[in-house]
Amino acid sequence: MVLTEFSVSNFLAVSGFSLLAVAILMTVTALVGRRQGRVSVVDTAWGLGFVVVALVAAVVGDGPLWRRLLVLVLVAVWGGRLARHMHTRNRGKGEDPRYEAMLADQPGHPFLVAVRKVYLVQGAAVWFVSLPLQVSAASGDGLVLVAVLGAVVWLLGVVFEAVGDAQLARFKADPGNKGTVMDRGLWAWTRHPNYFGDSAVWWGLYLVAASAWPGVLTVLSPVVMTYFLVFATGARLLEKQMSKRPGYPEYQQRTSYFIPRPPKRA
Repeated sequence: MVLTEFSVSNFLAVSGFSLLAVAILMTVTALVGRRQGRVSVVDTAWGLGFVVVALVAAVVGDGPLWRRLLVLVLVAVWGGRLARHMHTRNRGKGEDPRYEAMLADQPGHPFLVAVRKVYLVQGAAVWFVSLPLQVSAASGDGLVLVAVLGAVVWLLGVVFEAVGDAQLARFKADPGNKGTVMDRGLWAWTRHPNYFGDSAVWWGLYLVAASAWPGVLTVLSPVVMTYFLVFATGARLLEKQMSKRPGYPEYQQRTSYFIPRPPKRA
């Protein structure tokens, strides 16, 4: 089995236009955030950023049309759902405490500080994490079965993320659950079904790209994404906050941290 060619010139074109598109999106997001007085609008732009890159890759790339369209559909479904979820969750609320803590006591104009510490960082992260999309658009035919496997892994991730978010939203909407720990549904199998799902999505997209061109440009994205979801700003940070809540230590004892598995019996 021989993987087909990779066009460096086309990749540079896709990457350059992707960077420009993400910069425009983050500029608009920063202006909207300034007008609304909250930086958390960037959470909505996060998912949309990947959709923008996938669209650029589909238009500018010269790889097989079927794979460019497959990547666009997969990313549009995932990114669109995530953007809608974050917009609904943050609508009508004030600034996210995470951003308040990040920007507190920083010298300089608050808006410029937000641009430097939030919007630029998020934009760079979107561009870097989306490298598999860019590589895939500039690669040859590759192995179709690997791309299909990637789509299956992506589907698993989307289901875990979407169902986990929906279950948590219903749980929080019930006043009777106030002060208790969500341990039902997918949350009985893993303490972070949404983070696990997000990680699986990017491993799936990696496989789609790797079906034609495996390597550093494609594998670094899911590795870095999973690291942040598990060890940096995702699950570990949330665990520190939740560990003080009554009942959470017991929940930790019976429920898997990240990889889903049947819950332990009491």
